[in-house]
Amino acid sequence: MTKDTLRPEILWAVEAAQEKQAVDITVLKLTGAFAEYFILCSGQSTPQLRAISDAVEERLDKEHVRLAHREGKVGAEWVLLDYGSFVVHIFSDRARQYYDLERLWRTSERVDFPAPERPARSDGESEDGATQA
Repeated sequence: MTKDTLRPEILWAVEAAQEKQAVDITVLKLTGAFAEYFILCSGQSTPQLRAISDAVEERLDKEHVRLAHREGKVGAEWVLLDYGSFVVHIFSDRARQYYDLERLWRTSERVDFPAPERPARSDGESEDGATQA
């Protein structure tokens, strides 16, 4: 399995998560499970988890991919979006380490999506905001 062989709806969900700065995005291809794919990603705060889940839902809805079920309340550390053949899991770092789905499904094929590189700043500041001389 490669990025090029993933179904469009999987890539749309990944792109939506990336647009909201999700980190550690991984797609697992499952065998013998209730879904074909898991998309896993993490957010750094509760508002970011909500923004990622909203972005994924909006993008897939725009593409006429219908959400079957959603789990995770406001303030939750794990949001689950069930689209039938694939499930999007959006975690806080703590919840992702605790549930460790990558370990549970370690024999699955996987594709990792590295975080996009941040463009170099042209205003004399480094990425951490420090002014360079």
